[in-house]
Amino acid sequence: MSDKITYRESGVDIDEGERFVRAISPMVKSTFTEGVLTGLGHFGALFELDLERYSRPVLVSGTDGVGTKLKIAFLCDRHDTVGIDLVAMCVNDIITLGADPLFFLDYFATGKLSAEKASEVVKGIVQGCKEAGCALVGGETAEMPGFYREGEYDLSGFAVGIVNRDEIIDGSSIREGDIIIGVGSGGIHSNGYSLVRKVFFEINNYTPDTYMEEIGRTLGEELLEPTKIYVRAVKALKERDIPLKGLAHITGGGIPGNLPRILPEGVCAVINERGWQEPPIFNIIRRLGGIDQEEMRRVFNLGIGFIIIISKEYLDVVKKILEENGYMSYNIGVIEKGERGVRYVQD
Repeated sequence: MSDKITYRESGVDIDEGERFVRAISPMVKSTFTEGVLTGLGHFGALFELDLERYSRPVLVSGTDGVGTKLKIAFLCDRHDTVGIDLVAMCVNDIITLGADPLFFLDYFATGKLSAEKASEVVKGIVQGCKEAGCALVGGETAEMPGFYREGEYDLSGFAVGIVNRDEIIDGSSIREGDIIIGVGSGGIHSNGYSLVRKVFFEINNYTPDTYMEEIGRTLGEELLEPTKIYVRAVKALKERDIPLKGLAHITGGGIPGNLPRILPEGVCAVINERGWQEPPIFNIIRRLGGIDQEEMRRVFNLGIGFIIIISKEYLDVVKKILEENGYMSYNIGVIEKGERGVRYVQD
């Protein structure tokens, strides 16, 4: 008969998990909104819908992760920003349908749990939820020895929002002559990092500590710049009763891969590629990797993280509202008749 062993000796530390929950509880509770009916520790989360505000409620859900941007966090040993990315990737999707984010759940998986490191991740998630105006109502922490490399973890998230049925934004009202407004990104956001890592770390042997003169900070700092959250932008426009015809979150696939998803048949988006200022990081990637422009368009947001389609008469007021709420915006194109898709011009 062999000596008795414990769960900790097999790689799972229950005490560390409980310490982690105690550490994050105050942060998580700080995101709770009026609809949250349960505290932490239940098997599920209860959320009460405000049926006075939403007379014909439709729930909108979305899920996503951070992807290989996490590899940059591991290299830099900085973990307080990827949680913002996680929230952004989920809530930016559901607001394209006109939804107000209600609550968020996360999934954190690692080989060996470090309460300190995991708390830093949750700190970012909490910050993202506060910016999005939604509650972090729960999540799951999975400790799986032998499944992940030492010091590494994975993240995924799930967001739920609500919109009145007659206020859903689905792109069906988009017509020829409508204006395409691009809202500025914070840089690379959370897409294309497999190519980014290949260009910088494999081909050119840079490190996260490499200082980049063109951007005025280290490569690691630039690559960990969080994904911008656009909830406040859309909310401000809706509060001013601006008729929003279509909204698109520009993620993996860039503008060509995402904008056509909201276009009705019979129209195409004509994008003026000189209509906005591209952040320097993209030209660095283009130059160091020898990447052609078509590939850059298909992989990266190139400085446009969100798109709003409106009637021409609202252009000035929309740009003013966005500026008042801290968002850079550009008139980047127009809707024309044609086969559904994206066409670029150099005007």
